[in-house]
Amino acid sequence: MMEASPSTDPPATTDPPPTTEPPSGDVENLPENIKDAKEAGPAFHCDICDAELLFKITQALLPGLATACVDNTTGGVFRSPGSVAADIRKELVEYLTQRTETYVAESVVEEGGPEMEVFDNPYDIIAFLIDEFAVSKRNLFSRVSALLLSERREDSIDDFAQQMEINGFWPVDRREAIVQTLLKNVDVKNEYHCNMKFETAEELSLHVPTCSFRVMTCENEGCDARFSANKVEKHDSVCPFKIIPCEQKCPAFLIRREMDRHCITVCPMKLVNCPFFSVGCKTGVPSCKIEEHQSQELHYHILYILQGMYKDAPDEVLKERVDQIEEKAAGRLANAKTVRSLTSKVKDVDAKLPPLVIETKKEAETSETEAKPESTEVSGTNGNTENAAGTKEVVNSESAPPSSKDSEEAPEATTENSSRVRKNETNED
Repeated sequence: MMEASPSTDPPATTDPPPTTEPPSGDVENLPENIKDAKEAGPAFHCDICDAELLFKITQALLPGLATACVDNTTGGVFRSPGSVAADIRKELVEYLTQRTETYVAESVVEEGGPEMEVFDNPYDIIAFLIDEFAVSKRNLFSRVSALLLSERREDSIDDFAQQMEINGFWPVDRREAIVQTLLKNVDVKNEYHCNMKFETAEELSLHVPTCSFRVMTCENEGCDARFSANKVEKHDSVCPFKIIPCEQKCPAFLIRREMDRHCITVCPMKLVNCPFFSVGCKTGVPSCKIEEHQSQELHYHILYILQGMYKDAPDEVLKERVDQIEEKAAGRLANAKTVRSLTSKVKDVDAKLPPLVIETKKEAETSETEAKPESTEVSGTNGNTENAAGTKEVVNSESAPPSSKDSEEAPEATTENSSRVRKNETNED
């Protein structure tokens, strides 16, 4: 019986029809250079990274891969994004690993250069490198038609990324393992990953439960956020599901994401306009304290109404009127809760009081102007009277009869003069 000789012809192969779907359940081969090489010294490393940043970068890998696949096959007849997804994924991992290992050194050397973009946050660095890789995979047709087919291109990228997510083409745990290595490569300041090293596995296992980067989940009901232990307080301060007291100091407790709606709708402490806002009271009042405000500010509400009734009256006059009205009917006015009702009652009480005498500015100025000439006239008359009196007094002093004392002195002076005359005459003889 003759044995069939092995055939040297290659097995017949048929090309799969073009499809945009990635191969389901495709197993990726991790490049050796993303695995930790053994180093001299401690062999056990803590690989825990910042949970939020790790998740954020992990989510950026799939859209980046979809962009590279779509741009690389745009315009192709026999090639589709799904047919090149596995190869481009491998190239992407190798490219990111190599570039993150040298990015920090390159940024230090070329810092300040015209074409070098330098980032501090690991997410910005890795996102930049993903975009750089996607641009390098564009074919000629995609470069030419990028502007003309921009909207259609974005739709194709989103659809293909969603297909890969649904088919499990690149599971999250595998992407996270890659991102951990990339993150450690660019996080030279050790701000987003733990760099602790240990001699034995037992030491590492004791460290993990207390590591500041260990992953934690939010304890608030309804929140599924994951974050590192050192970010607990930060998340707690912004968690939308945390129950907190009302910001406006009402007795209610509610979750943070419902706070704004509560404060502007049903909160009893929300500020509202005073019912007498239209007549002049501009005070913002908590809705639960409207009645208290109306009772305390009744005096001013009456004043605002009187200001509308007597627009030319000075405030001093109106304040006196308010005191009279409150003295007359304070109890009746306190029950008036609206502008209309209080205005009606104020008018009724005001009508029973003596008429309000209002002296306008023009009338006051006119009366002052008229008073000035009169006072001048009076002062002039008084002056003339004084002058006349003085003249009169002067006149009377010249023609007035001598007093008794003067009468007695006058005969003495006459006698003395007569004796002198006689003496002179004797001497002459």
